[in-house]
Amino acid sequence: MTDFAFRKQAVRTLTTKIGVYALCDLDNIPIYVGQSKDGIRSRVSRHLTSARSDIIANRQIDVWEIAYVWTYPVASKDAINDLEAQLFHAFNQTSQLMNGTVPLDRGYGAAPKPEQIVQVMPDDELRERKDATQRLPRQAGHYAQIVGHFLAVKNSPQIARAMDAHFGRLQKYHRTLLGLAEAQPDEGSDSD
Repeated sequence: MTDFAFRKQAVRTLTTKIGVYALCDLDNIPIYVGQSKDGIRSRVSRHLTSARSDIIANRQIDVWEIAYVWTYPVASKDAINDLEAQLFHAFNQTSQLMNGTVPLDRGYGAAPKPEQIVQVMPDDELRERKDATQRLPRQAGHYAQIVGHFLAVKNSPQIARAMDAHFGRLQKYHRTLLGLAEAQPDEGSDSD
């Protein structure tokens, strides 16, 4: 169950400055990089409440997985696009992002450190959701949703790219769950 009061209070601590942000999963790994020219706090709040958010409507991300937000405020709107591209390419090298559109890579280099890292989920909820017996079924359900959306609503390269990222995550959680299964004694084995 989502602790909406905790989430709302955590989001209030995010900067209201313009800039770029990363939505991060339960493992604090970026899964989406976005920008806001009207304030990071308000944009992230819309994502987390599914209000007027294309990435939610297109099933690109599952809000259930978002546990952290990293912020990168800037002084000028002119700096936003380059910073977003830099962060996208830095993070996407280690874990494929859910962003549908890939910004041009101009060889930006490593990502700068975020100004803020805000946990938007309480510790007990985080621990519970990281359990492979919860995470894999949730990811499988979300993958089915994005495939259905792709087939019935929006067959686009952007949604296909997000589907591919979800499939990679699904495989990871599947392997984790199998690791749990391997730790269990085999029902057919003799234990003299």
